[in-house]
Amino acid sequence: MMQSSKTPGPFLTSRNYTVFEILQFIVLASLVLYFGKTLFIPLSFSLLISFILYPICKWMQGKGIGKGIAIFISILGVTLLAGAVLYLLFAQFTEFLNEWQSLRVKLAEAVKELSLLLSERFNISLEKQSDFIGNMLNNSGSQVFSILRSTAYSVSESVFFLLMIPIFSALLLYHRQLLSNALYQLFPAEQKNIVHEILIETIHEYYNFIKGMLLVYLIVGLLNSIGLWIIGVPNPFLFGFIASILTFIPYVGIMISSLLPIAVSWITYNSLWYPLAVIVVFSIVQLLEAYIIFPFAVGSRLKINTLVIIIVVIVGGILWGAAGMILFIPFTSIIKLIADRTPSLKTLSVLLGDGEVQKLSEQPISKD
Repeated sequence: MMQSSKTPGPFLTSRNYTVFEILQFIVLASLVLYFGKTLFIPLSFSLLISFILYPICKWMQGKGIGKGIAIFISILGVTLLAGAVLYLLFAQFTEFLNEWQSLRVKLAEAVKELSLLLSERFNISLEKQSDFIGNMLNNSGSQVFSILRSTAYSVSESVFFLLMIPIFSALLLYHRQLLSNALYQLFPAEQKNIVHEILIETIHEYYNFIKGMLLVYLIVGLLNSIGLWIIGVPNPFLFGFIASILTFIPYVGIMISSLLPIAVSWITYNSLWYPLAVIVVFSIVQLLEAYIIFPFAVGSRLKINTLVIIIVVIVGGILWGAAGMILFIPFTSIIKLIADRTPSLKTLSVLLGDGEVQKLSEQPISKD
């Protein structure tokens, strides 16, 4: 007997998957994502940007603006916004360098006081301290080449990403209809409406993701500012919200944005306790942001439970580093959208969800 042309598609199938098959798929997908991250990271960011800019391009085209011009204006706006963030980062670093002369004097005094304290309290002579510092410098000097090599690779990779992301974004927006039609061909005709619905909801989920991120930046900025205000750092709200905005650049952003308040607090109060307090404030806020604020603000909008968000962030960091910690959250929301509409993935849908379980009978996929 010939197979019916209405066989369910490769993803929206009703076949039940075994645990072994699911584990095989996870392992294979992890290997592909890890070894292909040079391509997939900029492509994923471009997909994210194209989903965000799609409504804007569609609105401009509705006003009579050409497709290419609408895409160019949208990409230019995102590029200017990214440039503003980089400029803010550079301005912070420049301000820190302006304070460096005063900071260097304070640092030399602090090192001298620490050396005398070690000599008096712990009976460690100045000669032993000098030998210890010399050995540290020699050991670190032997690793300079490897550090410089890894740094050069990271910088070149970042430059490649910055160049390719706007190009990929523009091409995805320009060929969006072609790509959508190609996606529809993977599924039977009667499932085209379901696939179209998933695409629309995916764009909506990305929009919710961006709103959640803006809420995260607002909360983190307020917590940073309140903490600096309690310590007594001048201009706490300025430093607090700059640090919040620069957390968009994982790890590097928060480190550079903390340099200026650390330097200002040290110069203002002439005590090491204030810079240490600034570090403690930023560290606590970052922990809260990573494990409580981000999962709650973003996960609740994407209707994914907090435990899954935390696990996804960790897995994303393992596979793709800082980029994976950002990108794997919306990817998980797409998987949940598909699982919600696939009977064989009901368990996965419940596992990813936030407790609001919907009956699959309310979301039919296809007629057998």
